[in-house]
Amino acid sequence: MRQKYLISRNLERKELSIMEYAVLNKNLNKVAPENLRGDNFSLVGEEIYESELIKASISLGNHALVEILRTRNIFPIGQYACRIAETIKELYRLSEDGAMELFFDDMDLISVE
Repeated sequence: MRQKYLISRNLERKELSIMEYAVLNKNLNKVAPENLRGDNFSLVGEEIYESELIKASISLGNHALVEILRTRNIFPIGQYACRIAETIKELYRLSEDGAMELFFDDMDLISVE
């Protein structure tokens, strides 16, 4: 499956949001990632977190942050969760609102022996 996560921090509302999108149309399986358009992705989950909770989790390390990020609505696999956590730490180093997008393709995880 191909997924993307839109991660955004809003200082005024004191929150972090994560929106998870996926390509659900099987006809797009062979389309190169750079050729996928925004409308090829469907929203499959969204979560809003209080910034204070995220900051506290960051101070406790990646494991604590990943545990907070995983919910009933969003539960990325380990590799993705770690990359999302790293991205969130980057956003919280900024002194302004920010957003980042991550793209993942499960086919990149398959190794051929």
